Amino acid sequence: MNIDERSLNTTATRHARIQAVGFDYASRPHRSVPCCNLCGSDQFTIIAHRDRYGFPVKTNGCQGCSLVFLNPVMTSDAYGAFYGAMYRPLVSAYHGRLIDARTIQAEQRDYAKERAALLSPFLPTRHSTTLLDIGGSTGVVAHAFAKRFGVSGTVVDPAPLETDAAKQLGLETVTGFIEEVDLGDRKFDVILMCQAIDHLLDIRAVLNTVRGLIASDGVFFVDIVDFRAVYLKHWSVEEAVKVDHPFYLTELTMSTFLARAGFEVVRIEYATDDVHIGYVCRASSAEPDKLPPDDAITKFWQELRHVQSAPRRR
Repeated sequence: MNIDERSLNTTATRHARIQAVGFDYASRPHRSVPCCNLCGSDQFTIIAHRDRYGFPVKTNGCQGCSLVFLNPVMTSDAYGAFYGAMYRPLVSAYHGRLIDARTIQAEQRDYAKERAALLSPFLPTRHSTTLLDIGGSTGVVAHAFAKRFGVSGTVVDPAPLETDAAKQLGLETVTGFIEEVDLGDRKFDVILMCQAIDHLLDIRAVLNTVRGLIASDGVFFVDIVDFRAVYLKHWSVEEAVKVDHPFYLTELTMSTFLARAGFEVVRIEYATDDVHIGYVCRASSAEPDKLPPDDAITKFWQELRHVQSAPRRR
């Protein structure tokens, strides 16, 4: 079997595994996105017609700021059902190995150690007491922070099986989307959004919420899957898109989101996997009109089109 035949066989095998999951994307409830979540523009370009799983997912890019997002996108209720039953099986099928609330915990423990080391110098000088982990999954990261720094942790996640695991670690848990959770007037010394922001349904609203929840001397950590890094790594826009990520962020758009919401970035980390970028932030004055530079937006579109039209790398 030559290289091309092996590649075809791998693709066909993966496709069969995905089909066996039984997720019918097209039949799920969707809603149209009328304006950009970052800059408010309604001038979009369709840049992809399917995602890495092969589903008929349309991906748009905003001409005003270069934010990339699914449009139409599944509704909140549809995503709730997706995370409750389909998300982990679908990711497992794509990678060809079991990825669930149990098997991911070893990886999460390593991730927690790395994030704790990164954030340690930036924690409030007084004794930190409260931590909020948005999209906190099984609670492994929040639990590691609780043990190392003596904080009391709260995990918010839409997947019931994962919040059940977090509850078993002694953490306060809330099952649901942070967009729909009411935490009242509580303030948190540490807020984490670990490998979760790409899953949000409204990034702008959530960052504004986080800004209101963070203590005056608190620290906020968020990391993104760098859309640009992924499409360059695969030399394919479609392979960088997946139904579980409504948004696709780059350094340009993430820094703009943070500035608009009122966060100052005090440390940036390029992860060892070459596709994640982490941001350590403190509360600052909001810059509601900030946009990426025009020349940077132009270069983004030129590069994206080059990747789409140039021969596939092998």
